[in-house]
Amino acid sequence: TGALAAAARTALIDLREVRPGAAAERVLARWRGPRHRLDDSLCLELPAVPMAGLVARLPSAKSQQRVRAKLRKLDRLGVQRHVVPPDGVDAALARLLELHRLQWAGRRVTPEHLRPRFRAHLAGAVGPMVRAGDAVVTEFRLDGEVVAVDVTLMSPQVAGGYLYGAHPRLRELRADVAVMLLDACTTHTKDGAHATLSLLRGDEPYKHHWRPEPVVNGRLLLARRRTAPLLAAA
Repeated sequence: TGALAAAARTALIDLREVRPGAAAERVLARWRGPRHRLDDSLCLELPAVPMAGLVARLPSAKSQQRVRAKLRKLDRLGVQRHVVPPDGVDAALARLLELHRLQWAGRRVTPEHLRPRFRAHLAGAVGPMVRAGDAVVTEFRLDGEVVAVDVTLMSPQVAGGYLYGAHPRLRELRADVAVMLLDACTTHTKDGAHATLSLLRGDEPYKHHWRPEPVVNGRLLLARRRTAPLLAAA
């Protein structure tokens, strides 16, 4: 915490989206100075079990049958998934962002995702993470064409889908993209090393279909005496 303490002399340390149990909470507990914790984003979490286990959690036999039918349809369409090797990540991310743009055409999209600096950030961050085993990039192909790309983040305890792009063709074919992505994500956690499959930030209705557990991330604010007034403005 020495470097943080030095930085806090001239700036407010603002740690966002801290998951309960994260190491940053120990920093907050040991901080010698003004500090504060606020609620940040709501995340929805599932147990990291195989897809069959997630289907079994659904509240009725009818809803379980519906998901199994969607999985069978993906098989009938011939959607194939492929984990991208490290040397193919940059090209896959470029395709992801193009698909993301097509996916949201005519609808409200996060503007940052369409900016060159986000493309540069994604390429600079995800490549090293894939090489370190901290992320997985998956391509989904239909008739030889990449129709979706997904980035899943991996940590020792948690795996979670971060960002994806899907071609509108999948929607036209009535393929359930959410089921497709979740099915792929469960294959990354099948070794049993992860306890949690996070749907990450957002309280969208389609996520509640899976009966997730709500978890609120924390925002941790750390200051020194000189920067303490900044806490009130955060």
